[in-house]
Amino acid sequence: MIKERLTAFSDGVLAIIITIMVLELKAPHSSDWKALLPLAPTFTAYALSFAYVAIYWNNHHHLLQGTRYVNGAILWANTHLLFWLSLIPFSTAWLSETRFAEAPAALYGVTLLLPAIAYFILSRLLIKTGALETRIAKAIGSDRKGKVSLALYVCGIALSFATPYAAMALYALVALIWLAPDKRIEREIEAASERAENQR
Repeated sequence: MIKERLTAFSDGVLAIIITIMVLELKAPHSSDWKALLPLAPTFTAYALSFAYVAIYWNNHHHLLQGTRYVNGAILWANTHLLFWLSLIPFSTAWLSETRFAEAPAALYGVTLLLPAIAYFILSRLLIKTGALETRIAKAIGSDRKGKVSLALYVCGIALSFATPYAAMALYALVALIWLAPDKRIEREIEAASERAENQR
């Protein structure tokens, strides 16, 4: 199977997720600058969630660039990832509505943890089936950054029942860790592109 349809479908779903989230940003009725202050929790939750969705899109893009083909198992693994990502707008809305209360902060952590697990499953499946180019698979390696992220999510979920703001700080830290794309993968993709150009 060709990967282009999978890529297009995934891009569409991620775009819809961002669109749903931004609809939660309701404009205040007052024209005073102070009217924006109550929106601070909503905007903070939206900004963090937007960053996460953008990070997933970026890494998913790099992953599929190095993928030669897809099969049924890969399609389902990708759909599994998209399912968990589609829950981020709900947990973001609850988190902002309750101004970072304990249970919403924990659920938010869960909706960050589950896509991370799903992405790990997808990347491992691509490597196991040989669908991922060997050089890209080697660049991913044991995915230490991914495993550290999983541990931080679990810590954040546990911490949210005591100090939700500390949990949010951990979630933000994971986002910061992932904001910069993996240079090893980028180098391998660029090298593969150069080799393809030289062969023409």
